[in-house]
Amino acid sequence: MSKIIATGKYAPQLAVSNLDLEKIIDTSDDWIYTRTGIRKRRISQSESTLDLTYKAALNAIEKNNINIDTIDLIIVATVTPDHFMPSTACLLQSKLGIDHLQVTSFDINAACTGLIYGIQIADKFISSRSHKRALIVGAETFSKVLDWEDRGTCVLFGDGAGAVILDGEEDKILSDYTNSSGDKLLHLTLPAVPLENPFGAEKKEISRYLTMNGSEIFKFATFAIKDSIDFVLEQCNLNIDDIAYIVPHQANQRIIAKVARVMKIPLDKFYMNVEHYGNTSAASIGIALDDLYETKNLKSGDKIILVGFGGGLTWGSILYEY
Repeated sequence: MSKIIATGKYAPQLAVSNLDLEKIIDTSDDWIYTRTGIRKRRISQSESTLDLTYKAALNAIEKNNINIDTIDLIIVATVTPDHFMPSTACLLQSKLGIDHLQVTSFDINAACTGLIYGIQIADKFISSRSHKRALIVGAETFSKVLDWEDRGTCVLFGDGAGAVILDGEEDKILSDYTNSSGDKLLHLTLPAVPLENPFGAEKKEISRYLTMNGSEIFKFATFAIKDSIDFVLEQCNLNIDDIAYIVPHQANQRIIAKVARVMKIPLDKFYMNVEHYGNTSAASIGIALDDLYETKNLKSGDKIILVGFGGGLTWGSILYEY
């Protein structure tokens, strides 16, 4: 019961290239690029997750002349908030000056699938007629949780935020799908370091850095993208030829190439910008979608699939009409 009426993005100014990383860890531009498709990533020097969230939201609002008084739902997807409480969404509401009555603001944690979950949730709120217009932002500052001596993870991720605004006047979201599976083997983790209290047991040493089993995530991602695309196509009785673009989570070009081969989809139907941003987790689909809007001549009626996968494990997709 809703339509995407605006997109926006923000990435920090500092671009760290693979050549820059060669100077601090045992890696090379060729090693990184051939395995991931990444050339550079944006890294925050002082901006917080809230700062990135605010600038992406403002970009979407200003580019599309959105009246902030019409926004009554704010959802932020992130696994790297500045605070556990208050939520980034509530802080964003305050920073934007959205102070009219009955605004619902909250964060969600679905890792790299966060924007998909956020859009699905917002669409349900709007469909219930409890809310009319939603701002959804995926935002991450992964640079603060990376072990910069671990070349298996630090070369992959970047910081940024991507925003989407939904409105309930038209029904352009044709199908949505989300799924999850408890990852007993913890293929992708970002631990919360426990605080001590006088009544607790002896403190255990827990790393505060992100860890990832790359080969298992690769296999999961290939399944998750195919599963998510197949589901929404079947729900709408469409085939891949009916789709103008697929905007996947920007994790790794090799993953997308593998899916394209398995599903016999032309690779150029997948919109990719991972080369310039790296993996920005919950921000990546929003950033890529905004880039797609800016660089491609989309036509009214074009059908687009957004598809994500991430830690949890989580995965899902949105099929909508432009």
